[in-house]
Amino acid sequence: MKLLLLSLNPGAMRAFLGGTTSGGPLRVGYIGDAQAAYAGAPFVAAERRAIEVLGHELVDITMRDLTASEFAETLSGVDAVYVAGGSTFALLEALKVTGGDIVLAERVREGLPYIGCSAGSIIVGPGIAPASLMDDPADGPALTDWAGLGLIDRTVIPHADGLLAPYPPSLIDETIARYGSSHRLLPLHDDQALLVDGEQETVIDSAPVAAEERVR
Repeated sequence: MKLLLLSLNPGAMRAFLGGTTSGGPLRVGYIGDAQAAYAGAPFVAAERRAIEVLGHELVDITMRDLTASEFAETLSGVDAVYVAGGSTFALLEALKVTGGDIVLAERVREGLPYIGCSAGSIIVGPGIAPASLMDDPADGPALTDWAGLGLIDRTVIPHADGLLAPYPPSLIDETIARYGSSHRLLPLHDDQALLVDGEQETVIDSAPVAAEERVR
């Protein structure tokens, strides 16, 4: 498996995507269901731009519009998948009600490179309960369980440096205090990412993209 789990900043993406092919532009499937309630928000545009500035093609994927078989066919036509941030519960609901969670987990285990950001990083763990203080569980009313994709054995806690206004240090501390004894947690600062390469997991730097890259 090859996964890059971002907290926020996309600096580690260039090397990760550059290592997936011979070096040409990639078709990156962009799963944006977590952002359904945030159309037009600056962070949505910033996430998309972070991939586009690397010269790759975005293939928009809306899970709620696809059956499991249609999703599987779509994934067969991309070189990597990017699962965007937003509402963790809305994202997991979109995957589970369509059966896309099973398809996605299988494809990633078979070698499809996976990039997650925030919510997209949280769902790859064993469960999303630790995100219930950061995001609203009511965003996923059809969820019958909060089990994640189970691709790693820890739950990522993004924005753990408390620098983003919606996630102050007090909220991060409360999340860790409430769930740290019952869940394996991995707090990530916004300039960090978890790189998973086969059995090896490494927390790496993922700085903001330099200004000269943003204007390419």
